[in-house]
Amino acid sequence: MTVFISGRDLSKVTSTQRELADSGIHVEAVSLDVDSDQSAEAAISEIDQKHGRLDVLINNAGINPTYDPTESSLSTVKPSILNETFNTNATGVLRMIQAALPLMRKNGYGRIVNVSTEMASLRSMASDQYLLAVSYRVSKLALNGIVALAAKELAGTDILVNAYSPGWLQTDMGGPDAPFTAEEGAETALYLATLPTGGPSGRFFAEMRRFGGPMELPW
Repeated sequence: MTVFISGRDLSKVTSTQRELADSGIHVEAVSLDVDSDQSAEAAISEIDQKHGRLDVLINNAGINPTYDPTESSLSTVKPSILNETFNTNATGVLRMIQAALPLMRKNGYGRIVNVSTEMASLRSMASDQYLLAVSYRVSKLALNGIVALAAKELAGTDILVNAYSPGWLQTDMGGPDAPFTAEEGAETALYLATLPTGGPSGRFFAEMRRFGGPMELPW
C-alpha cells in the first residue's frame, strides 16, 4: 500500500514525510489545498499518473473557529467566518469526492472516510453539552449530508462512504490538553478505510476506543 500525505504548505508536508522516513515509514507527499478546485484535481491527477488508482480517500482537512467570541451566538456569528469554515469543512469534502470518484469508478473500488464530529448530530444538538460553535457545527452538518447523499448515489457499487467523529485529539486544532493522541483518533479511520466488500456505507461512527469496536452515531 502506498500512502500519500498532503497539505497546502508542501514544505511542511515534505518535512513530515522525512520524519516518517526516519521511523521507517514510507509515504509520498502531494500538494493539496481543498479550498481550490484546481488543486484538488491536480492532486488526484498526480496520484493517477503515478499509480493509476486511488483506493482510499480520507477527508480530514478542517478548520474550527469555535473559540472566536462571535461563534457563541447566532446573533453575532460572522457570515464571512461561516463561509470560510464551510468552504474547507464541507465544500472541500465535495471537491475531493468529485475529484476522486472517476478514478475509483474506473477501478471499481473505493473507501471514502470523512472526519466529522459528534457535535454535528442533529438528534443530540439541541441538548448536548458542547459550545454553540455555529460555523463549525453548520459546516460539519453539511459534511454529514454530503456523506449520506454520496452513499446513496453509490449504492450497489464497491465504493463505500462514511463519516466518523475522532473525539478531542492532540492536534493543532485540538491543542496539547486534549485527552487523546492523533494515533488514537485514527483508529476508526483505519477501520473504515479497510471495510470489506458489502460493508456499511452512509453511516456515522463514534470513536472506537470508547466502545471497544465500531459504534454508530445518529445523524
